[in-house]
Amino acid sequence: MPGQSKALVPTDRPARYGKQLVAHLGRRNAGHWSDSDQRGWIEFASGRAELSCASDGLHLSIHANVDDLAHLEDVVGRHLVRFGTRDELHVRWSRSDGQPGTEQHNDPD
Repeated sequence: MPGQSKALVPTDRPARYGKQLVAHLGRRNAGHWSDSDQRGWIEFASGRAELSCASDGLHLSIHANVDDLAHLEDVVGRHLVRFGTRDELHVRWSRSDGQPGTEQHNDPD
């Protein structure tokens, strides 16, 4: 059954993180980032992530089977949080069926 999950990651550098995420995850998967549109995508075997920049941050969207959403949320979110450690990025996913998704953030030591 198809599903969708979305997240808004507040940051003043969404293009930097979007481009870095597509470049990194696109090495093993298909992916593309457009500097002019400030949009990109990553095609995984089990779904697709789309990224876009806006004044409020980096918008993320995952389209996949419901059973694969949690895994893809974790992969995308975990890598983004790692890249944005200095900016303390926090990713909180919400699903199209109204259910909360997963969350990724750096745990304080």
